[in-house]
Amino acid sequence: MTHHSSRRRAVAAAVAMFAVSSFAPSPAYGQRAPLASDGKFGGSPNVHVLGHIEMGGFFRVGGMDMESEPSRPYMYATRILDEAGFSIVNIADPRKPKVIFDWRIPNVEQHSGVGGEAGKYFKLKGRYYYAKCLQFEANTPDYDLSMIVFDVTGLPDVSKVKEVARVHGGPTTHVFPYKHSDGRVILFSTPGPSQGVNIYDAEKLIAGDAKEGLIGHVGSASAQPTRAPDGTVRNPSFHDTYAAYDPAKQRDVLFGAGTGGFYVWDVSRPEEAKLLTSLTAGGGVIVGGHTIQASPDQRYAVTEVEKAYFPVMVFDLQPGLEQNVPLIGTPVGAWTADWRDLSHDSDLRWPYLFVAAYEDGFQVVSLADPKDPRTVGWYYTCECAHNTGYGGIRNVRGTSAMNGAGDVHVRNYDGLIAVSDYTSGLWLFKVDGFDGWNGAKYRLPNISSEQDWDGGPARGTATKPRSTP
Repeated sequence: MTHHSSRRRAVAAAVAMFAVSSFAPSPAYGQRAPLASDGKFGGSPNVHVLGHIEMGGFFRVGGMDMESEPSRPYMYATRILDEAGFSIVNIADPRKPKVIFDWRIPNVEQHSGVGGEAGKYFKLKGRYYYAKCLQFEANTPDYDLSMIVFDVTGLPDVSKVKEVARVHGGPTTHVFPYKHSDGRVILFSTPGPSQGVNIYDAEKLIAGDAKEGLIGHVGSASAQPTRAPDGTVRNPSFHDTYAAYDPAKQRDVLFGAGTGGFYVWDVSRPEEAKLLTSLTAGGGVIVGGHTIQASPDQRYAVTEVEKAYFPVMVFDLQPGLEQNVPLIGTPVGAWTADWRDLSHDSDLRWPYLFVAAYEDGFQVVSLADPKDPRTVGWYYTCECAHNTGYGGIRNVRGTSAMNGAGDVHVRNYDGLIAVSDYTSGLWLFKVDGFDGWNGAKYRLPNISSEQDWDGGPARGTATKPRSTP
């Protein structure tokens, strides 16, 4: 009881400090910001724009990632559609971000498809790498190409950026590099329908392994085909993954978002992954889970569906991870910036969720009470009219709400926040009261999407109980 009370006090104090001077009355909490041509503009007074750089206009930039060490001020932005590739941005001065390197798939004009919306950096044995996902349509060049890995150790000397490995197996949406408790750097990737999640040993991949470092696979047997309202049967597939160490159980855990909802596996031995539990919503079936993350102690999962009118949902994982319940059917909390819209991605730094919320731009949400998430900051990066977003490869300018902020990443050591917007480019923010993140401040393991590439997973709270609401 004492431990839980002290943790709640620590979280409450941090949230209070974060929110100081956050809500001047323009606009007041709970009110919509003024609209201009049905677009939203401006932001809350506690969110400050440091830098902004345009990246080619409507759907020319996708996801992004930031390195985590003070000596390496680099951000990686994926380029999509007819500019398929990536850009490296120097953010040594966040107020003056500068593109220093551009790579495009050779003969880009011959390719068709998204081009690859994601890419992530990782560190292995003192060297730095960037894994770029690729997604091209059948009957076009490089359809079978999943990822290309580049050595970026030599930055800022861009002449030293070089390709070191390729992964095949079809279009790939997402990659999550993870520092495993056994010391290996593991890449979790999500190739196309019915292929589940592939698991790669990064060292073997870069060394030229005949299997391209592939050491395991999960998902195909976990997610069953689902039938859409129009009768279409959808094969199992996964979009995003997240992996983290569970100090209480002393195991590595993989979270996957895909067909039918969300899934949780024990990947302490990646070669022999074991399904632990799964999540849906309201007892029904979600046609496609998109994103999932977990609190540092793995008490809660935060999920997105990427479907209009669906909120961000918070699930209590305790029944599945502590009581072996195979299916958790109801979230305990939910949040949305605007009921008409949807969120695309987020980065969790408990108790704060930083959200790339498409038309609603960059949003900051407090999960201090997971059953009652509250908006504590925002900035509208898109300023776009409602339902003028992505319509598909054949009709990029469509009528969906998929337009605006698409990805977000938080840098732990100083609290710098980067957001990529499909229309307006890359943004760098600071939020009042948030000057960095370490789980110890909240009496939690120091575990997030940002990896400790040199030290490995945090193990310091293995004997402490999971948090309570």
